[in-house]
Amino acid sequence: MAIQKLHGTGVALITPFHKNGKVDFTALEKLVEHVIKGGVDFLVAMGTTAETPTLSAAEKHEVLTAIVNYGAGKVPIVCGIGGNDTHEVLRQLKETDLHGVDAILSVAPYYNRPSQEGMYQHFKAIAAATNKPIILYNVPGRTGSNLLPATVLRLAADCPTIIGIKEASGNIPQCLELLQNKPDNFTVLSGDDNLVVAQMAIGMEGIISVAANCFTKDMTDLVNLALVNKFDKARKLHYKLLTGIDLLFAEGSPAGVKAVLKNMGMCENIVRLPLVPVSDATAKKIAAFVKA
Repeated sequence: MAIQKLHGTGVALITPFHKNGKVDFTALEKLVEHVIKGGVDFLVAMGTTAETPTLSAAEKHEVLTAIVNYGAGKVPIVCGIGGNDTHEVLRQLKETDLHGVDAILSVAPYYNRPSQEGMYQHFKAIAAATNKPIILYNVPGRTGSNLLPATVLRLAADCPTIIGIKEASGNIPQCLELLQNKPDNFTVLSGDDNLVVAQMAIGMEGIISVAANCFTKDMTDLVNLALVNKFDKARKLHYKLLTGIDLLFAEGSPAGVKAVLKNMGMCENIVRLPLVPVSDATAKKIAAFVKA
């Protein structure tokens, strides 16, 4: 897979549900068409935003197959496969049908908080188990572990199929250290919608975005502007979206984005427990922002 395919805007797709709790494949197809039309460069299936912890193995297979079918030949597709049990991740890699999948997004191990050496060995084992390109995913706010630049650079040097990272630490000095020392062929993507312009200004090459589910054209436009160093125009778009981005995460993701998509007529505002829909107060703020 050409690494250039993963520059720009990737969208971490939500999983729409019917009111009865089942996956809404009609809405999912509508969403995929919406984000592709809006200009995203690649799709990310089975990420955290897809509520994967609450999807059964059968549902994960069905959702991934549907996304591959809906996006086939239009944009590259990345599939999230990660966890805090290395052998279980290897099993999933072996058993998941990755036909039509261009790369794997694999999150840093969560909850059991391994050392940097533990994380290195975890990702090295994953890289040895698949010939698919791998994007690391560092999100300390969710995992409780921080994949440090030295470990990322070691993995990039030792594992040719580890081609990039979604960096969502929100720690600018850490991002600078990684960007300053990374190999030229290693891609660093933002995982923070509210920081993307600042992070691209210091050298990141795009984003894997939650906001691109709903604010698709503006998000892709601002990323494309930043890629060609038109930061004055990118900044204006970012500030236009910033209130909306904050509302997406005010009461957890993807509850906020589903509230926006409901206002847009894209899908029902249904999440699975332990997640719940946003409060009435936040829903009213979201509706007002979408209307404006």
